[in-house]
Amino acid sequence: MISVLILTRNEEQDLPGCLASVSWSDDVHVFDSFSTDATVSIAEGQGATVAQRVFDNYASHRNAALNQARFRHPWVLLMDADERCTLALAEEVQRISEVNDPNFAAYRLRRRDYFQNTWLRHAQISPWYIRLVRPKLARYMREINEVLEIAGKVGELRAPLDHYPFSKGIGHWLRKHDVYSTMEAQLIVQGGGIPQPSLRTALTARDFHERRLHQKAIFYRMPGRPLLKWLYMIFVRGAFLDGRPGLIYARLQAIYEYMIVLKTRELREHAALEGHIRS
Repeated sequence: MISVLILTRNEEQDLPGCLASVSWSDDVHVFDSFSTDATVSIAEGQGATVAQRVFDNYASHRNAALNQARFRHPWVLLMDADERCTLALAEEVQRISEVNDPNFAAYRLRRRDYFQNTWLRHAQISPWYIRLVRPKLARYMREINEVLEIAGKVGELRAPLDHYPFSKGIGHWLRKHDVYSTMEAQLIVQGGGIPQPSLRTALTARDFHERRLHQKAIFYRMPGRPLLKWLYMIFVRGAFLDGRPGLIYARLQAIYEYMIVLKTRELREHAALEGHIRS
């Protein structure tokens, strides 16, 4: 069998559907950031094991979830409340657990993001995620847009995981990315991430997440990032092929990038002013 770990914060709307999609598991854990709605009661009512922790940043919070939970099974499926485990994925991960190949420490899968009832097949920037892990061999890095590092070989699953990031509306998505952009700007100003990214690694690394880290570090050094991101999504990834939802999503991503640019500039100007006053 497979254990399941779901992270939550005020997820009374999405959690019931997520729990229903993993009802085949006899070991579901909900790691909650002290929700103020009915999230905990919903989880407990569905038989999930609930633990709570004050959120600080994404990497340390997810690491705490992996370390604190007492899983019954060696393999853990990692999920968020706005995600749904497809029937095909449920069958595939259970086959993985039955074989329990010691040569593999984790498996990545394709996550399908949906917007306005449309799979953003082309517009989605990061479709590949490691979600099935041996918890003792997995560790998250980077405070925001975290990356999962695996101490061992990573395999690939064929079945997809479905994701509904706009289930609570565009306003919620914007508020969430307002927080993300603040954290990204702080990380950039503090010199976080990769100090000397490699173009070769960004283009040719076999591991998707390693490529992504170097691509992001290089991208943050480029001028005109909001426009570049929009052009990349429209003409390189082909977001227009997803129709109106793809075009809207490309604009939203450009807005998010502009928020990071403005907040980074604001933080640097504030730091420069403080330095001038002290001198």
